[in-house]
Order: sequence, then C-alpha cells, then structure tokens
Amino acid sequence: MTRRKLAGLTFGTLLFMACCFALWKISDSRTFQFFGSIVPRVEASDKIIALTFDDGPTPVFTDEILQLLENEDVKATFFLIGGELEKHPDEGKKIAAAGHEIGNHSFSHQRMLFVMPSFVKSEIERTDELIRAAGFHGQIHFRPPFGKKLFTVPYYLSRNNRTTITWDIEPESHPEVATNPEKLAEYAISNTRNGSIILLHVMYDRERKSMYSVKPLIRALKAEGFRFVTVSELVVTK
Repeated sequence: MTRRKLAGLTFGTLLFMACCFALWKISDSRTFQFFGSIVPRVEASDKIIALTFDDGPTPVFTDEILQLLENEDVKATFFLIGGELEKHPDEGKKIAAAGHEIGNHSFSHQRMLFVMPSFVKSEIERTDELIRAAGFHGQIHFRPPFGKKLFTVPYYLSRNNRTTITWDIEPESHPEVATNPEKLAEYAISNTRNGSIILLHVMYDRERKSMYSVKPLIRALKAEGFRFVTVSELVVTK
C-alpha cells in the first residue's frame, strides 16, 4: 500500500470515528435534536419547577410515591413504560385518579437509535392508548428511554406536534451522590433553578435511595419558595 493510500485510509477512518462520536453525543443531548421541540427546562421568572419520575408503574412503589406526594401536596409528572402499564393497568389508573400528569416513555424502554419509523410509531402509539385507558386526558408528552434520540424519534414527534421532554436535574447520574439519599436530595436542591425539570426513578426496589430522597427534596425546595407544577403547566410558561 502506498503512503498516499495509507494516509487516505487513516483519514477516512478518523473521519468516520469522529462522525460516530458526534452522532452519539447528539443522541444523548438534553438540549438539542434534529427535528421538533425539545424541553430540558423552561426560562421562568417565577420559582416554578417540575418533578418527574421515569419508568413503571409497579405495584407497591406506585402506592408509596403517590402517598408521599399527597402528603406533601405536590403534583408530579410520571413518564410511564407501556409494557409496565399493560401489566399493571390499575397502577396507572391510580396515578391519573390522583391528578398527576402521565407522559409516554415508550412501550419497551429500548434505546431508540437507528430504529425504523414503524417501530417508533408502534412504541409511542401503543403506550398512548394505554395512557388514555388509564384515564389520563391531558396532552401526552414524550421522554425517550435513556434520553436517547437521533432521527426517527424527533421526526415522528415533530410530524405529530409532540414535544420531547428531557431534564436539567438528574442527581442519579452523578456517582458521587447516587448511592446516598441525603446527597441525592442535596444535589437537586443546590442545582435547581427557576423552570428546572427534575428526574428521579422510584418504581423499583433497587431505587429505594431515590425514593428516600423525595421528601427532603420537596420540603427543602418548598422552603426556598419553589412551587411544584406538572410538565404541561411548566411548558405553557415558555
């Protein structure tokens, strides 16, 4: 192989790797997508924030988080998995009946990268049907599993006038605080600002640390003057 061909091959390989890395970073972005509207937080003059929970619903833990939220007089937004909602429809009905917002977190919770349009349509629309069957009548926002989206998901959402909801506060993604309820709460409290969207996971036994962080988080942020609203209530302030 000549030196020129070798240089060309090396350059092509590096360019391909750079493109792959760029696409991976874009797919993981909380603030950018190729099509449609994406909301990681809202520029708000008032001290309003949205508390959101991903995954589920599941027996036991749905009751626990709903009771906690009722005690604290807070409305939240639950991004539910269609497959779990299909297995546990009564849990979804409890969430809707309690006056919380329900969002779509796909049916199978697979990473939706390099997937066919028919797959995206099925994942979203099957879950929409289950959310409606649970008794939720408001606008259904979408949050991609793991926050991953590239081409087909944003394109489908933009064609159907749907919004991608991400977040700006995710204490569980920081290893130095993720295993300690007090540190989880402290991280969220110190980083929350007007218009923030907080993400937590509380629907499985492995996530007890996050469940234990919810009450102190709510009480501390209320003491700072923050008011909790649903994602839809937050978005209309844009």
